[in-house]
Amino acid sequence: MNDAVKNKITDVFNEPACATNAGKSDQQRKKGCAKPLVPGAAAGGCAFDGAKIALQPIVDVAHLVHAPLACEGNGWDNRGAASSGSELYRTGFTTDMTELDIVMGFGEKKLYRAIREVVEKHHPPAVFVYSTCVPALIGDDIHAVCKAATQTFATPCIPIDVPGYVGSKNLGNKLAGEAMLDHVIGTVEPQEVTPYDINIVGDYNLSGELWQVKPLLDRLGIRILGSLAADARYRQVAMMHRARVTMMVCSKALINVARKLEERYGIPYFEGSFYGISDTSQALRTMCAMLVDRGAAPDLIDRCEALITEQEAAIRAELEPLRPRVAGKRVLLYTGGHKSWSVVAALQELGMEVVGTSVRKATEEDKDRVIDVMGDDKHMFENMAPKDMYRLLREAGADVLMSGGRSQFVALKAKVPWVDVNQEKHEPYAGYMGMVDLVRAIDRSINNPMWDELRGPAPWDAPLTGGRVLPPHAGTCPATGIAAGAARPVAYVPPAPAPADPPGCPVHLGGFESSATDFEDC
Repeated sequence: MNDAVKNKITDVFNEPACATNAGKSDQQRKKGCAKPLVPGAAAGGCAFDGAKIALQPIVDVAHLVHAPLACEGNGWDNRGAASSGSELYRTGFTTDMTELDIVMGFGEKKLYRAIREVVEKHHPPAVFVYSTCVPALIGDDIHAVCKAATQTFATPCIPIDVPGYVGSKNLGNKLAGEAMLDHVIGTVEPQEVTPYDINIVGDYNLSGELWQVKPLLDRLGIRILGSLAADARYRQVAMMHRARVTMMVCSKALINVARKLEERYGIPYFEGSFYGISDTSQALRTMCAMLVDRGAAPDLIDRCEALITEQEAAIRAELEPLRPRVAGKRVLLYTGGHKSWSVVAALQELGMEVVGTSVRKATEEDKDRVIDVMGDDKHMFENMAPKDMYRLLREAGADVLMSGGRSQFVALKAKVPWVDVNQEKHEPYAGYMGMVDLVRAIDRSINNPMWDELRGPAPWDAPLTGGRVLPPHAGTCPATGIAAGAARPVAYVPPAPAPADPPGCPVHLGGFESSATDFEDC
């Protein structure tokens, strides 16, 4: 690990805006938030993965991974972030380093050629170059390569130094944010600025969730000037320094960006959520109040309240016929970050009972919100092994598990419905209209008639009785050609028990006597 990365990690670990970090001693603070990972054992939870999650939703950028092929295989398209324009972010670019590149020191040359190929073929506004474990271990200088490529091709090439072994996903989120602060934010000036310009940080437009909120902002005249990284463009990231207010989503994964925007450019920030009716309304109120403090017209607050009143009335009326189908149902919520409290509040608004919620990847502020929403910390869980989740589903009498895809098999084994609320989901649940989508998803899952059949006895386990009636014979026998007789119900009577098999042959098999010549049965 080079000195630049070490210094950047030290700076990220010493985050003054993090309440958890502020409560640590100097010695504990140096250790960071998670134990560094071992090279070769970091797939699926490393710093590189976290950086790719944070930046890949910048949709018009070419994301080039300088690594062996497997790294890009693990990190490609790892979230269902939707785009309203360019689809370049869905193309996986990698230098595909081989043993020969590593042994002979061809890594930097191969990276330079890869940048040239991407620029000439796709003409992106920028190329993000991710360094992973292997090039970091052999000492490839992606900063020097990116600087040379930027000068030669007149396209910004942004080095993102995130070898997986330096730490967890959360650290990778923050290192990605630091790269944007160092190389992108502040490099482009907007054509015009207004008192209604905002930044949104940490929302990923999963399944188009931002599009359920943006019409509300449009009605209030609020413009998303900067975005990191919900359906974002490179220019939006570069212009973030000219916004008036920053809204931070996703459990402070990018709190370093929000704090440094405030320190460097005087842009205040707040943390909010667009999950649930109450949280959506509160986010709009806070946003408008802060914009008014920063120079927006005072009537913005009145217009915001009028919009909230209108939207809440319409959504509650639409939810009314659906509410009885889910009210009183018991939910186990196994997700993380800001959803650990925002989804709980949304479910409680529907009259559902939350028997437990995980607080993985949640900050201390998130945990405090969970306690405020649920009343105590008895039903909060950090990590839950599958056997513990299975036991809780059965013991608590949960009617549904709401989690990510990796937990769905526990629910199926427990014969409990499952609803996806994690990054892989295919339905948007944000904003007011998102509540209707969420209720319908829960209703479809809980009230599916297949659960009664699944939990009941199998048809072949039910005893045969004489009361069961077969349909009447009809048509002609295809073998003998004999026509069926008069149509009449035929009672089905189980065959009499087979008599005890006498010694030797023939033997009785299920009531049918075998031939004496069937030596296989003798």
